[in-house]
Parts: sequence; structure tokens; C-alpha cells
Amino acid sequence: MMKVAVAQLNYTVGALKSNKFKIIESIYQAREQGAELVVFAEHSISGTNCYYLTNKTQFLEACEVALVEIASHCEGIAVIIGLPILDGNLRVSAAVLIQDRKIVKYIGKKNITAFDELNFFDSSTGCEFITVNGTKLAVVVGEDILTEERFGDNTDIIVCIHSNPYFRRHIEMRYDYLKTLSFLKNKTVVFANHLGGQAEIVYDGSSCIFRKGEGIAFLKSFEEDMQVVDTEAAPGIPVPVQHHTENIYKAMKMGLHDFFVKSDLKKACLGLSGGIDSAVVLAVAVDALGAENIRVLMMPSQFSTEDSLHDAVEMAENLGVAYDVIPITESYNAILDSMKPVIGGTQFDKTEENIQSRIRCTMLMALSNKFGYVLLNTSNKSEALMGYGTLYGDISGAISIMGDLYKTEVYSLARLINRRIRIIPESIMTKEPSAELRHNQKDTDTLPSYDLLDAILYRLVEENQSIYDIVNAGFDDATVTWVAERIKAYEFKRRQFCPILRLSARPCGAGYNLPLINKYILYPHEVLSRTEE
Repeated sequence: MMKVAVAQLNYTVGALKSNKFKIIESIYQAREQGAELVVFAEHSISGTNCYYLTNKTQFLEACEVALVEIASHCEGIAVIIGLPILDGNLRVSAAVLIQDRKIVKYIGKKNITAFDELNFFDSSTGCEFITVNGTKLAVVVGEDILTEERFGDNTDIIVCIHSNPYFRRHIEMRYDYLKTLSFLKNKTVVFANHLGGQAEIVYDGSSCIFRKGEGIAFLKSFEEDMQVVDTEAAPGIPVPVQHHTENIYKAMKMGLHDFFVKSDLKKACLGLSGGIDSAVVLAVAVDALGAENIRVLMMPSQFSTEDSLHDAVEMAENLGVAYDVIPITESYNAILDSMKPVIGGTQFDKTEENIQSRIRCTMLMALSNKFGYVLLNTSNKSEALMGYGTLYGDISGAISIMGDLYKTEVYSLARLINRRIRIIPESIMTKEPSAELRHNQKDTDTLPSYDLLDAILYRLVEENQSIYDIVNAGFDDATVTWVAERIKAYEFKRRQFCPILRLSARPCGAGYNLPLINKYILYPHEVLSRTEE
């Protein structure tokens, strides 16, 4: 066996120079700690996800140039590292073995399964065997670890470099298959995973080493880390217990922080309504970006309650963020007066409600344009699936950090935040949800209670159950059918949503898309009208 270092670093797509320096620094640290081999994640040199950059020969050549320079620093230590390469006419995600400053072998990924890679990488040959200081290793990239069954009895260590993104309960699932798969559990498995946020995707790290089904090293989740482990002498340690809501919070914080830092952005703004959604987004934003970089607007109308405005002010002051109160009643009435020749004399409906939401968006975007603040979206997944939001209004923003969380999960997150430090007013936690776009409005005027709605949505979306299955589980037929039809009807809104941080296996837009022309698909019922824009 041998002393292996796993280096878990936060890389930036296309930042080859800074990625290279981080890698070289870790190589020196690993060598100083006596490591014979240091392992980095898939796409370490390039960052991930590269998307169309993999079609550019100059980019792939620049990655190779960085690889050569990294190799020049590898005297007395072996390195396995990931980058995209051009193999003939194939674009391949590869692991590269460096020994004694020489690039010895390229190992290409065979199984291209990730949604974001299918159009940008080609299948390669898969597992290769190498020897480092007399130890025989099998090296695989990405999902090849799940399908490769030819490691053989003579293989001492299996090395997998991966860019495996985070989603709900995925860390424990990953530990479980590394521990229990029949062709892995009698081996030592070194698993080096990518780390950091890249637009909608968050990579949690959670790199690890298992020896015959027993953990001997677990690197931190959502943090940079490096460990050097003697694969033979290291004692077994328990698999870390995962806290579901805590992991979601960390993923949101890292995703938002890296979205700003890696895009060279600094300041964010949002509308603070006195409701649970904007309160949670503000709390995460302050933790990720700092209170000094956040500004909020409170934009009450004649339908807003004094309690909501008071809650919003208290929340902002608890967190120490700058805020302004700008009533929208005058603007709202001016628009209605201007539109009297067209809509005058008609009954109050979604039209008047949506005008309020769009006024608020206009004000937030004015703040953004004038002072360089980036608008944060405050919608959740329950609302997105139900079309419960206004186009060019409250579904606007540069990024949605909560758009992949059901409303009930938002409340769980709020309770977690308040367990740390009580910053969300209790009245926000307990009030009945309302958009406050008409007098005495409640979300339940339009939707089932969120406990019921989310239970149905989770079965329909996450578990892909049919209406028949859900009704058989005890849910009301008419309610389930109505929810399913509404999901279908509002795909056109979800297509116009801003980027959503992916926190589940089926985020809207990336993991859950329906055809826009969908009247006759899935269910034999008439589609809802599309007047609620």
C-alpha cells in the first residue's frame, strides 16, 4: 500500500492560471507530508462545467500547456489530475498520470451520463492500470466507477476522479455505493471529487478513501481540504452523519458566494416583503456575501399589511443591511389611470395583481442598473411548478438560490437559520403565506396548503409517480389531477426563469422539462388557460 494525498480544491472555469497555482501549491504540501501520490478531481485544470469551451481547440491546448507546467513541479511524487483533452477528433474528460515530472498516461472517461456533458464530451476507453512505487492502481474517471467490473484481484487501489454535483441526500448515497458495491468493497478506493459553485451547479467535495468497505478518510463537505493517508495503516473511522437541511444551507451559501466571486461581482439586492421566502434568501445572502454588500427595498402597496412592513424592517435591521422603504401605491394608481381606456370598468383580477409585482421589479432593476447591484430572485420550487409568480415581476433575477426548494423546505431552512442566531422574526415564521396583492389574500385562495401541495409535487416530480399511484396512496383525485395539470400549463413560465441553483436531482429547467406544446401529453385532461401571467 502507499501514502496517498487527496487534494480537494475550489476551481474556476477557464481560470487556468489560478487553478494551476493552487494545484502546484498542493503538490508541494503533499510531498512535504510524505505522500507518494496526490490525487486531484476531474477537470481540475480547466474547472467545470466547461460546456462549449470544450469545442475550442485553443482552450484545450491551453489546458495541456498548464498540465506541462504542473508536471515540471512533480519531482519525487506521482500525480493524478483531471482535464479535458483532444484525443484525435474526440473531446475527452481525462485523468492524467504524472511521474517524476513526466506525463506518463492519459485515462479517458467512458461513460458520459451527466446531462451537462452529453453534448460536449465523447466516450473514451475507460479504466486503465498503472503502477506507482510498486503499487498497482486502477484509474477511472467519473461514472466509470459505477460500471467498471474488471479491476481484478491484482489491483491494490482504485482511484476515481470525479465532478459529481451535489443534490439532496447525494453525499450519503455516494458514500453508500463506495462502501457496498460488490466490485469495490474488497478494494481500497480513493475518490477525489470536485468542489465549488459554478453558475447553477454546486460540487460538494466530500472526497473520501474507503478500504474494504470501511472509511479511512473523509474530506470536508463544501470546503477546501487536503488529507494524506497511509492506505494500509490508517485506522477505520465512522462515515460522517449527514444533516440534510444543513447541507442544503451550505450548498446555497457556496453556490451564491462562488456565483459572485467567480463572476467578479460584489453587491446584491432583493425585495424584502416580510414573507418567509425573501427572509431566507436575505439571511443566506448576508452570510455568503456580507451585510455591507446587500441592499434591500421594501415596496408596500395599499394591500400590504403594517405587520409585513414591520417584519421586513426588523429583519433588515437584525442583519445590518441597508434598506429603503418605497411605497408603490402612487405608481400603481398612475398605471391604472393610464390604462383606463383599455381596462377601465373591468373587475379586479390578476391584471391588477401583476402590475404591482412588475412595478417592484422595475424599481429593483433601477437600483441594479444605477449602482451595480445584482438582483436575487426569491421564488421557491412550489411556486415555480404551480406558475404562482409574475412574468417580468417576482420571477425575475440574475440567480435563484431557492428555486429548487419546496416551500416546506424553506420553512425548515428558516428554522435552521434561527437555531444559529435568531434573525428571522417569529411572526414571519408563523404568519399564513400571502402575496399581499389584494386585500386579505392568502396563498391558499389559489393553492392547496403547502404541506399537501408539496407532498403531491414531490411524488409527481422527484419520484415520477403517476396520478394513479398518488391517488392510490390516499390523495384526493381531483386535487392531484389539478396540480398535475397546472404543472403542465406553466412550463412556459419556467422556461423564462433565471438560473436556478440545483439542489435536487430534478431541478426545473435542467432535470425537469416538459414540452411547451403539451395539451395532449401525460394526462387526458384539458390544459389550463394561460391568463395568469
